[in-house]
Amino acid sequence: MKAYANRHPGQAKGAPRPWRMLGVTGAWGLCFLAIRLGLQDAPILWFATLRALFAAAALLMVCQIQGRGLPRGRGTWTLIALMGFTNVTVAFAAMFAGTAGMTIGAAAVLANAQPLMIILPAWWLYGESLSSRTVLAVSIGFAGLLAVGLSSGGGSGAGLSLLAAAAVTAGTLLARSLAGTDLVAASAWHFLIGGVLLAVMAAIAEPAPVIHWTPRFLGSLLFLSLVGTAAAFLVWFIEAGRSRLDLLTAWTMLVPVIGTVVSLFLPAEQPPPFTLAGAALVLVSLWMVHHRPGSRTAGTKDSDASGTTQR
Repeated sequence: MKAYANRHPGQAKGAPRPWRMLGVTGAWGLCFLAIRLGLQDAPILWFATLRALFAAAALLMVCQIQGRGLPRGRGTWTLIALMGFTNVTVAFAAMFAGTAGMTIGAAAVLANAQPLMIILPAWWLYGESLSSRTVLAVSIGFAGLLAVGLSSGGGSGAGLSLLAAAAVTAGTLLARSLAGTDLVAASAWHFLIGGVLLAVMAAIAEPAPVIHWTPRFLGSLLFLSLVGTAAAFLVWFIEAGRSRLDLLTAWTMLVPVIGTVVSLFLPAEQPPPFTLAGAALVLVSLWMVHHRPGSRTAGTKDSDASGTTQR
């Protein structure tokens, strides 16, 4: 993978498009509320399975209408299968279970620790610079995550939310290697593969499921599947193929902000002050990663220590 980055020094060195990322992070922030609402009518793993399979069906329909072919090559299919396992099977199962076990705000913060987790792999695999400022930011961020985890009671909910963040991080790293592949088709098939694996897990862990197809559940499922999954992840993969990973994932700092703000309006979801303090530390750390001294905006040219140039 490092050799791949060296062979393609001009690829994926820019900043993500702001309006696209605002849409993605806004959708993901509201997903935690949709998950909490939907879990009142369906078991955890079956709800996660339906999210993945509905998203796959929507994207496969787009492929059919637009005449998009199947991805080609054993290596491409291996990559898509790995993404399905990490980004869908593991991430969705852990995210839904984590959200069921803690407040929306805490789950949103912990499940979106991706910007902190991706910095070292991005440096090692793709040669993206790692400065002392970044190291300090990561340290502050992990202190914030620890505060959120402890204030939420720790335990399985916090651990599962962090596992979801790690799985999405792995999926983002894998997505960087999809250059030259039809991303609509690849996204569709990775959701289908991951959803089928989730269905197997659900059949074992949650046999004879009872799902109440209420308007509340249908609304939550359709939002999660079409907006928060099919559309949002497709845009995310497109931006992962052209952007610095630290600048890309720093945008997800808005996800826990939205999740925490939403939780303030729900009677049973009021986060304790320690959670808010931890969330603030996470946001400070992510701002430090995203804001580079000497650069007016994330989109201006900025030469880093490795000699690469952002645009």
